[in-house]
Amino acid sequence: MAEAVSTVAGVGFMPSGISSKSATRGCSQRGVCRFPDVSAVLSRACSDVQTMKLRCGGPISPSTDFNGRRVDIGNTLSTGNGRKQISLGIGKAQRWWEKGVQPNMKEVGGAQDLVDSLWNAADKLVVVDFFSPGCGGCKALHPKICQLAEMNPGIQFLQVNYEEHKSMCYSLNVHVLPFFRFYRGPQGRVCSFSCTNATIKKFKDAIAKYGGEGGRSTAGPAKGLEEKELLALAANRDLSFNYKPKQEEPLYVPSQAVVSGFQLPLQPPPSMAVNHLCAGAEDRSFASSGR
Repeated sequence: MAEAVSTVAGVGFMPSGISSKSATRGCSQRGVCRFPDVSAVLSRACSDVQTMKLRCGGPISPSTDFNGRRVDIGNTLSTGNGRKQISLGIGKAQRWWEKGVQPNMKEVGGAQDLVDSLWNAADKLVVVDFFSPGCGGCKALHPKICQLAEMNPGIQFLQVNYEEHKSMCYSLNVHVLPFFRFYRGPQGRVCSFSCTNATIKKFKDAIAKYGGEGGRSTAGPAKGLEEKELLALAANRDLSFNYKPKQEEPLYVPSQAVVSGFQLPLQPPPSMAVNHLCAGAEDRSFASSGR
């Protein structure tokens, strides 16, 4: 007894009483493969029937994993001619950092996305979570981070994948994982630390200190990253991030001197001194003319 297997789905099917040659001859010109004299009909797109490989497979299971994808076998449908058809659904397996994600959790897409998210947070506490898919400590801590995010819906959690944004992490001086940075309003970064399951209390204490009303900052726009961090991101040629440093306008401060407790008169600005000299010259010209 030969067993025919579809190489597209990666699942073994064992129709009884059929050979591999008869199974190949059963493929129609329209690309639908049918196995005669069996109760199951497997439908698939056959771009080239001659290249379809047949091999021995295992029993059919309700679902199986292959190459990081899951195959779900749906309900058996009747085709009306006494035969039955099995529908297959292929979906991508969920990665561990995507499981349990709450509405207030967001994966950062790049340097500009990180900067904008911090600026748009206003007075809300923002926790930036630096992780790596291959970091065992990050994976073990992720369920607790999701739980804390669920318990604190007013806090924004930003996830930064170290493997996808390694150059950006270098510019931000992040060299240990898992690593967290807390930002709050005009204060900018309020704390940063590395944390594991054994030291999760450090994370909870930071949320209690900076996440409630007691950690509310003064009024004003959110600061976000430090100026030197923004300049480092802009200087990184691997990143598509542009930043123009803010130029502070020089302020005129009048000079004054205090001698033995007496304050000398303030010196006027240069423009005022010029106007005063011009006015004095005009007065002298009027006096000489007899006016």
